[in-house]
Amino acid sequence: MRNLAAVFKALSAETRLSMLGLLLREGELCVCDFVEVLGVTQSKASRHLRYLVNAGLLQDRREAVWIYFRIAEAPGDIQATVLASLRELLPDQVPAELLDALKVWRERQVRDAVSCKPPATRGRRRAGRQ
Repeated sequence: MRNLAAVFKALSAETRLSMLGLLLREGELCVCDFVEVLGVTQSKASRHLRYLVNAGLLQDRREAVWIYFRIAEAPGDIQATVLASLRELLPDQVPAELLDALKVWRERQVRDAVSCKPPATRGRRRAGRQ
């Protein structure tokens, strides 16, 4: 019963549902993608994503300093049942503005060779560097 409650608690936040919907549509996303698209801080995005990982709905992988998230490949029985329902429901519920924001962000990454840096440090130069 505790496992089921943890899954439903993880689904109780709109931000986490948006994250799941984006992942169901896109496959795998970096924390920085969620920061840009959802307009949340890196710590808030990471906290929400960790909640979903702990509930057994997502898994992560590290690539250098970046952490990427995707739907769990081998979820437990409860998680698999819930994910099957979410695969039918969530992708069509993702607001168009989030999908548009993700598209713009990805285009900007390619065009400007932007990596996943916190918004506060993007575009600023260190003192003494020209």
